[in-house]
Amino acid sequence: MISTSDQPDSELIARSRLDPAVFAEIFDRHHGELYRYLRRRAGGGLAADLAAETFVTAFARRASYRPQGSSARPWLYGIAHNLLRNHLRHEQRRLAAYARHGAEPTSDAAALAEFSLADARADAEAGTARLTRILAGMAARDRDALLLFAWADMSYAEVAQALGVPVGTVRSRLNRARRQLRALAEDETVIEVLGENHG
Repeated sequence: MISTSDQPDSELIARSRLDPAVFAEIFDRHHGELYRYLRRRAGGGLAADLAAETFVTAFARRASYRPQGSSARPWLYGIAHNLLRNHLRHEQRRLAAYARHGAEPTSDAAALAEFSLADARADAEAGTARLTRILAGMAARDRDALLLFAWADMSYAEVAQALGVPVGTVRSRLNRARRQLRALAEDETVIEVLGENHG
């Protein structure tokens, strides 16, 4: 059996088309980091589901994978980003429906409470409650670019690949996000947490 430990992701994914078991190495390489990113964005319970769904989706789409480098990281984060965005949209629509009809979302109360508690823990990890308010006030596209850059430690090119936008757009979004942070943040640690000094 050929060793997979020193092969680039792109080669492993290509091999996994004929030998599906090889894809396990992609999971092993990237799951922990992806889960930690999703946990900061969405809380522990949801992060576990989204991380698992990311790899299920990636496995199903491996035949159409087109490498833009040796690492599958941006591709995986792009899938995770889309799953997270879809989940948040669904959640927003469901809560809006509850509000319109005056219904109590009792069946979802425990899940929402867990989500809120997990968000509070993630907020504490991220820095301060002020940082959370600043992030919440940003346009989603700017926030997504900023958090992929800072929390997932991605380069501009990797963020661009993950979000499916040009590198120039990533630069613009990060610039806009940083201007908002500078204008609103009194505490320099907020800027540091989000990667102002990050290459």
